Amino acid sequence: MTRINRRQFPSLLLVFLLFTFPAFAASAPRHGLWVWKTSTVLAAPHAAARLRDFCKAQDINEVYVSFSAKDGTSEDAHLTELIAHLHHANIRVEALLSSTDADEAGKPREKLLDHVRAVVQFNQRHPENRFDGIHLDIEPQQRPENKGAGNLKFLPGLVDAWRRVHALAEPAQLTVNADIQNKLLKARLAERKMLLSALPRLTLMLYEVSNPGDGDSTEKKIEKLRHKSEELLEMAYQGLTDMNLAEISIGLRTPDYGDQLLQVLQSLDAAHRTNPHYLGWARHSYNDTLK
Repeated sequence: MTRINRRQFPSLLLVFLLFTFPAFAASAPRHGLWVWKTSTVLAAPHAAARLRDFCKAQDINEVYVSFSAKDGTSEDAHLTELIAHLHHANIRVEALLSSTDADEAGKPREKLLDHVRAVVQFNQRHPENRFDGIHLDIEPQQRPENKGAGNLKFLPGLVDAWRRVHALAEPAQLTVNADIQNKLLKARLAERKMLLSALPRLTLMLYEVSNPGDGDSTEKKIEKLRHKSEELLEMAYQGLTDMNLAEISIGLRTPDYGDQLLQVLQSLDAAHRTNPHYLGWARHSYNDTLK
């Protein structure tokens, strides 16, 4: 049996922690937070520290901060300060990119891809305070021609946009996550397979299950959410046996739950802890707390 010299022990312990900590961290549920109008938010005194403290108090371990290619290097100082604060608190940071028409090929798609390239360039300028991923909020369903239940003619273009983003992001060591609406999970089997195989991570925006004026107790709201989220997760993967399908986080918003939001969000981890497709939860949005 090989004996370990006392002088070797600290080094061996450090190696053990370096190799085991990421595995533990990766298995923890994701708890996200959207931050819109980031340049305005960060203009306030001590904004980065306040956002960090909010995340720690609200059990948040990743933040999606809106990023504009127009900001350029003028906003780098604010962003690098924020990323440094959040990384020091073991909180991931994703660049939040939004669009209503990036599902369309040509100029709309290229505009989105230019924003992705701008994120990659930001990381190249700031390797010590870099973004960890890209978070896509592409909403073609907001356009009049795409409204209505079952109207998913935009889906192939949306998935192609995701794949194009992933092709730029993956070589730059950036993860990609995308927001989706529940009507996408009601698609046919082939469409759901296309949706769930395009990216490794998706976030389901599960709105209007409850509202502050419905008279329900917190326990009743939690039960309603559990049933609805279970129904949608089952619907999403029904008939699909592929191994490499996206995991799904569930996004809730402040107007639906008010002061009860954190308690309701935390109930999702307990409800879905045995579901291999469940990734965690996300809170929309930090801006609501600043009003």
